[in-house]
Amino acid sequence: MIGTLVNVGTIIAGSLMGGLVKKLISERINACLFNAMGLAAFGLGINAVVKNMSDSTYPVLFIASLAIGGVIGTLLDLDGRVGRLTSRKGDGKLGQGLVTGSLLFCVGTLSILGPVQSALYQDHTFLYTNATLDLVTAMVLAATYGIGMCLAAGILFLWQGGIYGLTLLCGNVITDTMMTELSIVGGFLIAMSGLSILEIKDCKTLNFLPALFIPVIWCLLAPKLF
Repeated sequence: MIGTLVNVGTIIAGSLMGGLVKKLISERINACLFNAMGLAAFGLGINAVVKNMSDSTYPVLFIASLAIGGVIGTLLDLDGRVGRLTSRKGDGKLGQGLVTGSLLFCVGTLSILGPVQSALYQDHTFLYTNATLDLVTAMVLAATYGIGMCLAAGILFLWQGGIYGLTLLCGNVITDTMMTELSIVGGFLIAMSGLSILEIKDCKTLNFLPALFIPVIWCLLAPKLF
């Protein structure tokens, strides 16, 4: 777990540094950062979709995942619950930042395969590389949304820790097919988050987070069913 702990530490450090910078910048610069983060998130999301779509084994799985996941999240009112929680803490946009940050930190090859490599071979290279990238990302996000971005470190710990524990128990269950399908759905969610930040369309991205579990469940069950 050393690689995950380092990754968590860099997100906290980056968030603290970015949070300090936020106190020093003007409203004009803050607005500029929001636009930059929105464009970056949208571009990264679309890139992930385009890059993986041609390799998809189940071309309509992402549609089913978004539909089923969106319905589950809407019924649970995930977006509303988190929005009310962050509003009580005095920052109505923190929830938006946490969603964007968590997706950028968690939905990626390094963040998913890193814990697998760590559990199977004690090789932390992927996680150390991911930690370096997340340090910079956390700084920019915290400069935009504030020091509350530290909370994303806990989400990353649960995500990578869960993958690490599952790998120890079951071996490497994360196949190339699962990675591809998960990356497509994750790409759409990151793009959604970008649209929300740019205030083009409030997609209520949090309500779609359960969609990430649909490709995982399908790829685990499909070989046994067909």
